[in-house]
Amino acid sequence: MANTKTSVRASGSLALLDALVKENVDTIFGYPGGAIMPIYDALYDHTQKLNHILVRHEQGAIHAADGYARVSGKTGVVFATSGPAATNLVTGIANAMIDSIPIVCIVGQVYAQLLGTDAFQETDILNITSPITKWNYQVTDPSEIPDVVAKAFYIAGSGRPGPVLIDITKNAQIDEFDYTGYQPVNYIRSYRPKPIVRPEYIEQAAQLINGAKRPFVLYGQGIILGNAEKEFQEFVNKSGIPSAWTLLGKGVLPTKHPLNVGMLGMHGNYAPNVLTNECDVLIAVGMRFDDRITGRLDKYAKQAKIIHLDIDPSEIDKNVKTEVSVWGDVKETLPLLTQLVEKKTHSEWLKQFKELNQKEYDVIIKPEMHPTEGEITMGEVMAVINELTQGEAVYVSDVGQHQMVVCRYAEQNHTRSNVTSGGLGTMGFGLPAAIGAHYAAPHRTVFAFMGDGGAQMNIQELGTILQYGAKVKIIVLNNNYLGMVRQWQQLFNDSRYSFTDIKSPDFAKVAEAYNIKGQRVFDRADLKPAIEAMLAHPETYLLEIKVRKDDNVFPMVPQGKGVSEIVLRAEDI
Repeated sequence: MANTKTSVRASGSLALLDALVKENVDTIFGYPGGAIMPIYDALYDHTQKLNHILVRHEQGAIHAADGYARVSGKTGVVFATSGPAATNLVTGIANAMIDSIPIVCIVGQVYAQLLGTDAFQETDILNITSPITKWNYQVTDPSEIPDVVAKAFYIAGSGRPGPVLIDITKNAQIDEFDYTGYQPVNYIRSYRPKPIVRPEYIEQAAQLINGAKRPFVLYGQGIILGNAEKEFQEFVNKSGIPSAWTLLGKGVLPTKHPLNVGMLGMHGNYAPNVLTNECDVLIAVGMRFDDRITGRLDKYAKQAKIIHLDIDPSEIDKNVKTEVSVWGDVKETLPLLTQLVEKKTHSEWLKQFKELNQKEYDVIIKPEMHPTEGEITMGEVMAVINELTQGEAVYVSDVGQHQMVVCRYAEQNHTRSNVTSGGLGTMGFGLPAAIGAHYAAPHRTVFAFMGDGGAQMNIQELGTILQYGAKVKIIVLNNNYLGMVRQWQQLFNDSRYSFTDIKSPDFAKVAEAYNIKGQRVFDRADLKPAIEAMLAHPETYLLEIKVRKDDNVFPMVPQGKGVSEIVLRAEDI
């Protein structure tokens, strides 16, 4: 039968841009160069449909796309040229892979006939990125572009999301072919994005939950990625089970939800860590039992029967042995489970969480968030921001002590409001990710929290803000140290502070050079007025706050210890 589709002659570059429009892409973060120049030339005529943000470094592009994806729920898109530009994406790709963030990276490559000749700016980016992408592919013929792009978006955004990379040779960008249009795909042979839900496992899980005296829910980012926040809240509300979140799961339940008992992990809250080893049934939803959550595996929840709900079968029994494994998309499995669980309150069990969390409040949170003397603390900054924003902002944090403080103390009413580098712990992530978050939610207040170390790793992205006017409230918590490393050196290396004392510029003056308003805060009396001024300013604003130099983040599960061995003070280590 004859093909009835009409065709037009189009270059590979035009076919690519048409595919992006058909995939409802609205924002691209990128940086042009020789091997991707034909795509940029075609983009010149597509700027009404595709908003391109010229970053100042390719790592800024990939982190911005990451922040955009986390806040919007869409797939981020990045453009970069070959060679050093492509390799500059590697850290951000690895970051997105371990945190399961959907990103499509489009990179240019040398002409097909030059592959393997060590041509100028040629790099084998496929082999470099194979371990850190969900899928990658090299296009050498323009006619491949529509199908490859369709596969890329489907693979990146379906199942357990992740980054993909398409490497397009220059000839494939320039050459023309008979283009019959773009068709998104929702099926690829041999690729099954989510397992078939098996009702018998749902029934077994419900039986365990209904018979439990001290059940405990651990929830992670898988719920956010699966758009299953509503389904999860219905499950928790009916079952009445105390629930604690992983670093990336923050926001699934509002901070003040009565069954939200705090953060898990090395610097999480005291009660959920201690009581992990006292529950009788542990229900893990959309999380992967990484080492920061479990501490020593041979001391982790040995008394509990464990139920694990996850879309990725490879995570089941990888670190923690389960009693019941519920494979599947949590948006599908949670409602089935909710139908079978009994409505309960578990008031006595919940009371234990409240008592232990009160102990943490008295020893740590109150003096950290509401000090009356001494230098400004990082927790105190968060207390003021909570008061002024009432949980309505988007919080993007870099990596370090401030990251733990923000994630512990920021009040949040909504999902997709906590953006941070979880699994890879990438310093320099915060500023570009906040730029991406702005483009995902331009009408929301977006904070970028950074330490004085991480702030300088991608500070050049202030130039992106200068050019495009992304509105970000930048807070640099400056303690003149690489704070988290210094804390470990103090606690575990006899206070031998080896190369963690860092000197930094006047960040407000740096911001001024980029035409960004800012100020420095040294005294407690100036803290709240300065944050009020920042929030009142309609554009980007940088606030450098000098905080206590030797402040430590507690509680803490010391390295090599179990979660129930979490300590409240340095002297307890």
